[in-house]
Amino acid sequence: MDTLWDNIEKLSAVCRAAGAHLPDEELKALQVGKVAEEVGEAMHALHGLKGLTTCDDDHTWSEVQNDLVGAVIAALLAMHYIDPTGTRATFDEILHRRTRRGREASAAA
Repeated sequence: MDTLWDNIEKLSAVCRAAGAHLPDEELKALQVGKVAEEVGEAMHALHGLKGLTTCDDDHTWSEVQNDLVGAVIAALLAMHYIDPTGTRATFDEILHRRTRRGREASAAA
């Protein structure tokens, strides 16, 4: 079974092939922009869920989750575009650093 990172690497290869006509720096920037787009879609779904849109779209928490997962995938792809060989280690280091408080709180409990 493929891991999350195996899937990200495969998807990155497909996306990079599709964007092969673009400079590497532009691909990186466009992929970071894709993260913002996916987050915007999650926000739109949330607004629809709360009845705050003008387009009468009904949304569900499932749609919000779907768009959030899209944002996570887009972010992991962006990280992979930036540093294909070091993405996993960079992610693990940042995750460890950013979750320190949670680990400390659960250890104290």
